[in-house]
Amino acid sequence: MKLLCGTRTLDLSRPQVMGILNTTPDSFSDGGSYYAGGGLDIELVLRRAEQIVREGGTIIDIGGESTRPGAAPVTEQQELERVVPAVEAILQRMDVVISVDTSTPSVMRESAAVGAGLINDVRALTRPGALEAAAATELPVCVMHMQGQPGTMQSKPEYTDVVAEVRAYLDQRLDACIAAGIPRERVIYDPGYGFGKNDEHNLALLRSQQQLAPADIPLLVGLSRKSMIGRLLEREVDERLPGSLALAMLSAQRGAHIIRVHDVAATVDVLKLQQMVDNS
Repeated sequence: MKLLCGTRTLDLSRPQVMGILNTTPDSFSDGGSYYAGGGLDIELVLRRAEQIVREGGTIIDIGGESTRPGAAPVTEQQELERVVPAVEAILQRMDVVISVDTSTPSVMRESAAVGAGLINDVRALTRPGALEAAAATELPVCVMHMQGQPGTMQSKPEYTDVVAEVRAYLDQRLDACIAAGIPRERVIYDPGYGFGKNDEHNLALLRSQQQLAPADIPLLVGLSRKSMIGRLLEREVDERLPGSLALAMLSAQRGAHIIRVHDVAATVDVLKLQQMVDNS
């Protein structure tokens, strides 16, 4: 399976590692890491991007809006200023697929114009104009399941059958994408671990992950440093690497094509060994 991301192609016959680069002041793990003197420091952004590529990441996921519970709202202009210059600067310096973590139509369009190769939307292109903007970019899109909205999603999430309901929602968003002119081969599913799910919901999804997407639809997962690891193992954010690596390998064994992580080098090592064993 191959994914055409603008002028670059990803080989999804093996899991690809997506490195996280949040150009936000308040994301839960790396918020504010790339700010100096009161504003976004492009040199710090470039250093992180270079680190991701050096450590084996093949995708850099840039987000300008924090989606953690209780995060402050961000204006369209703020998000544009946080994302588009970072995309442009990175692509002037290195050859890598840039994913833009956004729900905002103008950010999709402007990021694509400067070379982004993938749209990664936690709201699954449900904002007004998002489907049309994504279709116009002609880029692949990742649609994620989330029950509720970021500010309230962890307030007593409930499901009758979490696996069936997540799959049904993603299938509905696939239909909406196709109706908007986004071909099936450009759609990726993300079950949205931790987005409107409690720990048992997340574990149930992981157990049945291979049922969450059709065979021809790539699956993206993000479990890195998630709060579920903290609760299940009683670990603070900076103590969650072993749990993150275990979940990365388990998700790859259950069909994930793209693994979104903070700790790129360690994840790449784990997945290389997993592939050596499984494909020997």
